Amino acid sequence: MTYVPFSFQLGRVTNRWNMSMMQHDPRLREAARAIYEACYPSDEWAQFAFDEAERYGTVHYRQAVDGALAARACLAAAGEQLALPVT
Repeated sequence: MTYVPFSFQLGRVTNRWNMSMMQHDPRLREAARAIYEACYPSDEWAQFAFDEAERYGTVHYRQAVDGALAARACLAAAGEQLALPVT
């Protein structure tokens, strides 16, 4: 498990590392959206749609991002170097 720093702002938790990474990698963001929508298909499962969950940094959103990061690592070709996040 990797350490990801969190920032507390105005009573909500935001994950700056994942959020900045998502802004710079649209494919990763779309993978996270696909995972989010597959795992949380309706408001019975998650309170917010993907865009709102991203804005608020909900646990469901963070889980979808972690899933997208894990999938990206699994799908990378042997010897392919993964890009480091830009902060």
